[in-house]
Amino acid sequence: MTPTSEECEEIATALGLSSLRKVKFEGKLTPVGKRDWQLEATLGATVVQPCVATLAPVTTRIDTEVTRSYLSDFDEAFDEGGEDEMPSDDTIEPLPLELILSTVAEEALALAAPDYPRAEGADLGVTQFTEPGQKAMSDEDAKPFASLKALRDKLDKKDD
Repeated sequence: MTPTSEECEEIATALGLSSLRKVKFEGKLTPVGKRDWQLEATLGATVVQPCVATLAPVTTRIDTEVTRSYLSDFDEAFDEGGEDEMPSDDTIEPLPLELILSTVAEEALALAAPDYPRAEGADLGVTQFTEPGQKAMSDEDAKPFASLKALRDKLDKKDD
């Protein structure tokens, strides 16, 4: 499956990408037993996303394996509280009435695209906010043992 440029634009918009090109999804859907199916495929695509720090375009090449097992007797697992439990194998899904491979490819692309793309050399910098006349808290101050270090330094000064 290779989507048209119009379909790539639609997928890019749906996934919040700046652009999408060179998409190719190919594989094999094979029967397993009498009623189950196994999908083994590869997804290749080039995505462009805005950098989380600078908004500059970041281009990423994605090449990933896609494996899905579609089971006809898939049982939803529920814990005692009635909430859904996460299956231990995230490649297992219930067998749908109709399998739309473009939807599987789009889902795989959404999972493979970087969550927080960064342009090369992009730095978030440091921003500090505090009341006038007060010392701003730094990242170093927020570390778990920063207060113990300050106490140790204070005790060391008393010893001098």
